[in-house]
Amino acid sequence: MHLSNIIPVLEKIAPPELAADFDINRIGLNLDLDNDVKKIAVALDPTDYVLNRAAEINADLLITHHTLIFDPVNSISRTLAISLQIALDNRISLYSMHTNFDRAKGGINDVLAKRLGLSNVQELDMGKIGEVPVCSTETLANHVAKSLNTHVQYVGERDDIKRVMVFGGSGFRNEYLGIAKEHGVEAYVSSELKHDVIRSRGELALIDATHYATENPGMEELCPRLADLLGLDVEFIHHNPFIRVI
Repeated sequence: MHLSNIIPVLEKIAPPELAADFDINRIGLNLDLDNDVKKIAVALDPTDYVLNRAAEINADLLITHHTLIFDPVNSISRTLAISLQIALDNRISLYSMHTNFDRAKGGINDVLAKRLGLSNVQELDMGKIGEVPVCSTETLANHVAKSLNTHVQYVGERDDIKRVMVFGGSGFRNEYLGIAKEHGVEAYVSSELKHDVIRSRGELALIDATHYATENPGMEELCPRLADLLGLDVEFIHHNPFIRVI
């Protein structure tokens, strides 16, 4: 199947217009080799490991959440040159779906809510809100860690958690705390917990489940969808940074 026939399918799954303003002109087809695609690789990040693995499995297209080049460049660093060379030498086109896939139906935040077993899930412009059986912060933190196979850190001891907000990636920002508080949630699960957010959390319990673990499931579950829609072989590539906690 030619690459040009695959793009409309990807844009139907994650419409570009759903992307945040900062993603304009940064998502979509990042490296267009105008090639025929027999196999697709999917990953969270276009690391050199992922690119090399995509080459090993003879993938013609690599779809990632994060793009290889986010900011405009006036010169190409050695690191970027190596990554591009792997893709070019192996004729691998690159496509990224970022904040548009966060918000899309069946995207990053939908899958995160599903993996955590949230019920009565409520749609937000960003993130999701759902319910869990009433529990403590420690119980919920343990559930998150097991569900996402990751370590977590948390703040805010509560024993009345029922409504939970989730946001894949770096969602611990003060403006998002305001949304959580407005919707009466007791706990918020996201990543990249910062000091100023902790100080302004109020009574909210915050659970940091890492950037990778909160976004990776959504990309993983994209694979069977693409295989069904395109009739192509689609393989997921894990590349967990394995942050050590002592």
